[in-house]
Amino acid sequence: MSQQSQYYTRTAQWLHWSMALIFICAWIIGFYSGNFLSYDSDGSFKGQVISLHKNIATVIIFLVVLRIFWRYTHPTPQLPDSMSPSMKKLAHWAHLGLYFILLALPITGCLFSWSAGHPAPVLYLFEIPRLVQDNPDLLKIVMPVHIYLSWFAGLLIAGHVLAAFKHHFIDKDNVLKSMLRRPK
Repeated sequence: MSQQSQYYTRTAQWLHWSMALIFICAWIIGFYSGNFLSYDSDGSFKGQVISLHKNIATVIIFLVVLRIFWRYTHPTPQLPDSMSPSMKKLAHWAHLGLYFILLALPITGCLFSWSAGHPAPVLYLFEIPRLVQDNPDLLKIVMPVHIYLSWFAGLLIAGHVLAAFKHHFIDKDNVLKSMLRRPK
């Protein structure tokens, strides 16, 4: 009987931290462009910032699919025995929520972009093929959904970070360490 590792694989760690960095950057850029920039004067700067947001955020679609595949083909560390069954179940649902939001947010972003008549570029290298053409009716639906999902995602990620800190500083267990490093 093989013993389950106390640490995530290096690949899982790399996917986690790269997705975290990409998500945080895309979220901040999206928040900034949506709340502090306007198209009133020239508009080109806002367009460039939004283009940067899209080029970064679309990468998440590819990474989350890879991460889900990796997650279900490689065992994860067990949660600490000190966690109650209900807390373990809550952690499981929170992780499912994170996977869902990390797929839903860039997908609604692509739909938002396409329905407004714009591309969904990836790292300035290529565009995700359009699944819809200009569609003002769809835009009226997708735009607020994308915005509300972004706020929910921000809250979910903040809760995830706070839970990791709680495990590390209050519970003093291995949960955060399992995503940071492997023992020598």
